[in-house]
Amino acid sequence: MNTDFQVSLRDMLEAVSEAIDLINPKLTGHHKRVAYIAGSIAEAMELEQEERTEIVWASYLHDFGIIGLKDSNQILDLDHEENTHAQIGYRLLKDLPEINKVAIIVREHHTSFKEMTKKNEKGLIGSEIIYLSDRVDVLLDRNSEPLSQVEGILEWLEKRTNTKFNPRVFYAFSQVAKREAFWLDLVHSSLEKSLGKMVYTQKMELSADGLLSFGKFFSQIIDFRSRFTATHSRGVAASAVYLAKLVGFSLREQAKMQIAGYLHDLGKLSVPSDILEKDKQLSIDEFNLIKKHTYYTYRILEDVEGLEEIAVWAGLHHEKPNGQGYPFGLKGEDIPLGARIMAVADVFTALTEKRPYRRGMNKFEATANLRMMARNGFLDTNITALAISFYDDLNRVCRHEQAVALEEYKRFSADLL
Repeated sequence: MNTDFQVSLRDMLEAVSEAIDLINPKLTGHHKRVAYIAGSIAEAMELEQEERTEIVWASYLHDFGIIGLKDSNQILDLDHEENTHAQIGYRLLKDLPEINKVAIIVREHHTSFKEMTKKNEKGLIGSEIIYLSDRVDVLLDRNSEPLSQVEGILEWLEKRTNTKFNPRVFYAFSQVAKREAFWLDLVHSSLEKSLGKMVYTQKMELSADGLLSFGKFFSQIIDFRSRFTATHSRGVAASAVYLAKLVGFSLREQAKMQIAGYLHDLGKLSVPSDILEKDKQLSIDEFNLIKKHTYYTYRILEDVEGLEEIAVWAGLHHEKPNGQGYPFGLKGEDIPLGARIMAVADVFTALTEKRPYRRGMNKFEATANLRMMARNGFLDTNITALAISFYDDLNRVCRHEQAVALEEYKRFSADLL
């Protein structure tokens, strides 16, 4: 594969944290704040640069295992002890070679100091730092004066030190807590700037292959929330690549199309699972909630340097040639070709796969729907014609990739039981 485009790993991790925030509005900014708290503690403990970097990265990702929870609010409960989401996070992260050490930190970030001691776990100071940092962010009421809360937060933590929290970590935090600027950063827009100044070992870049791995990882976060969407993004990605090849896209562009396919529904993390699985007609409010997903997809990805074109192809897949699409209401040739390809791939996959409210359509039904949508200006006519002409091959490619994804989902689900 052509690897002449690269993306910052840090930028991708920040995008992951923003995506996780969509699952529960109460989590907005939580992962970045925990990263800042944890990074500050790691600096106070004078840990090696590489270890500090891993701790900050793990902080960005520490709660994304909530995709496997029915109630994500439970992780905001101060007395919450269960670590199911940490185990889920580990399972999804461990196969990413760029951050496999981070996966272990995530796995133990809700393990108490007492339990760590019992298990004789060593080398997991990062997990213990994130555990305390996570509780600090939950304790802090950002709608009240932060400096007035410092004493109470320290008292709460100290009472639980030597049982829940590592005394070394608590001591380091107590030193960090003496700085007023630390607390003010946590409630101010300057947090981004302060977080950006934290020490990183290097500006690590993801190659195209690494980015594809991350894209697949993203697709699992998106799709595994519901059994009805468990294979959707993988099917769309495979279909989009096949259509892009027919259109004449280069190998580099096809790789970008695959990544865009993996990410096209990233914004659906903002949609509750019960709406995704609803077997009846959606209400106006529910449909409007779903319509927002493309906007979130576009906004999250556009800030990742190197993903600008991918953000467009992924985020504009519900724009329509007749101008009746969303979120920007683009029309005709104003919709980039990649986004028009993605739109056809998305519709093709959706029509032919099983949904809560209907079975998957057969060839006659699917092609009839595709023709009607193209005729009415909802899909690009030329790309739709290609999809119909090469229907059997396109369907085979899509179904094969979805079958692989389904087996991965079954293994993932079995591990949760």
